[in-house]
Amino acid sequence: MIPFFKIVQQYELLAVFWLGKFIGLKQPGLHPLLWPFHTTQTIDMREDVIDIPRQTNITSDNAPIDIDFLVYLRVMQEQAERSVLEVVDYRAAVVGIATTTLRAVIGEMPLDDVLSQRERINEELRQKLDEITERWRIKVTQVEIREIEPARDIQEAMNRQMAAERLRRATVIEAEGAREASITRAEGERQAAILTAEGARQSEILKAEGDQQASVLRAEGFSLALDRIYSVAQNIDANTLSLQYFETLQKLGESSSTKFVLPMELTSLLAPFMRMTGGGSE
Repeated sequence: MIPFFKIVQQYELLAVFWLGKFIGLKQPGLHPLLWPFHTTQTIDMREDVIDIPRQTNITSDNAPIDIDFLVYLRVMQEQAERSVLEVVDYRAAVVGIATTTLRAVIGEMPLDDVLSQRERINEELRQKLDEITERWRIKVTQVEIREIEPARDIQEAMNRQMAAERLRRATVIEAEGAREASITRAEGERQAAILTAEGARQSEILKAEGDQQASVLRAEGFSLALDRIYSVAQNIDANTLSLQYFETLQKLGESSSTKFVLPMELTSLLAPFMRMTGGGSE
């Protein structure tokens, strides 16, 4: 028997076999062993990434599409020896399982969903892979699709479709813009008409109010004039009125007219003078 030492790194576990029989796991550190009775296999506990090579898959609507993706996994601490005892090469096993699982998932989805629902595909692949690798104590932590590439004829059809869609959107946006502009112009014209009508109404109201105030002022002026005339007329006696009539008759007599029309009230106005004249002669 020849003794030898095995150094186990901090991120490793050491599976130890005695004459081919598994006897346990060694923790990180220095471990003495006996050759040829002891054999070992190192288990890396760090998270590993496996690059799944590009492969062609067929969607549910019979569209060929090339996909490559990454699988992140690590060996679980509990029963880590199962990754050595129950599978020859778990990396190669994960690649094979991931390839077949991807084909199954893509085969159930149309092309549009494959292109637009990448996160859904990632999660579905992770769950299916994790269910299978769990028996080896391998935990699939994440799946990331790196690239999705449809066939060339499909890409050309998609480019034409996107160009048509952009043209349609541009037409719709242009039409909506024209409609909004028409609505804005109509609204502006309506507001202008309302303001014009309101201005005309206010002008008519102000004009009517001005005419009303002018009429009121004229009526008040005429009323004041009548009151003034009435107050002055209260102080005029009959003699004064008679003198005014005499002056008027004198002016008539000086005119060239040969006919005169005298009111009947003239005799009643002259009666006081006639009495005064009679009284004086007496």
